[in-house]
Amino acid sequence: MKFKTLLFDVDDTLLDFQLTEKKALQALFQEEGLFLTDEIEATYKKINSQLWREFEQGKINKETVTDTRFSLLFERLNKHVDGKKMGEQYRHHLSQGHDLLGNSKEIIERLHSEYDLYIVTNGIAKTQYQRLNDSNMTSFFNDIFVSEEVGYQKPMKEYFDYVFERIPSFDREKTMIIGDSLVSDIQGGNQANIQTLWLNPTKQSTVPTIQPTYEISRLDDIFSVLE
Repeated sequence: MKFKTLLFDVDDTLLDFQLTEKKALQALFQEEGLFLTDEIEATYKKINSQLWREFEQGKINKETVTDTRFSLLFERLNKHVDGKKMGEQYRHHLSQGHDLLGNSKEIIERLHSEYDLYIVTNGIAKTQYQRLNDSNMTSFFNDIFVSEEVGYQKPMKEYFDYVFERIPSFDREKTMIIGDSLVSDIQGGNQANIQTLWLNPTKQSTVPTIQPTYEISRLDDIFSVLE
């Protein structure tokens, strides 16, 4: 058997984070009596992804991401808001979102009988656990590793060391990480010396310094890689 252990990212790999994010932002803005325009949504996404990138690089902590993204957004709109409070409300709405990405649940169900499956995700533990539970996928995974609980995040080597130490009879040669992020999943897997599978539905181009072992455009194609 080529692989024994499969490490799955969550957002935009198993669960449709784009849809969940949109619904959560709409609910938040409705509560605040504001209208979410496409322009405001695009600005939020830009700010948010920049903050998460800095978090993944170890430049800022998770609280800076969650507590300042909305105050930074509203600064651009010349409004003052309680960023921390708004962030908490947003996370509440986010935790309600468990839309599956395509037929990811059926795929996981099929893989579960043949491989040891684990979740490796950057994010807020409470939010990620609730979303996975609500999607009825938790039972298929041997363990779930959320960066908030690990104390490190993908792509940091320390994150992967923590995960590997907790996988019984861990075999690096037979382990692969599956995810949509070139930086946190693929670069992380490369640094941890395991094989990597990049889920790339939008046909983004790779960067010379980060090369995945395999690349697929839909999760269904994982079977051709595994076989």
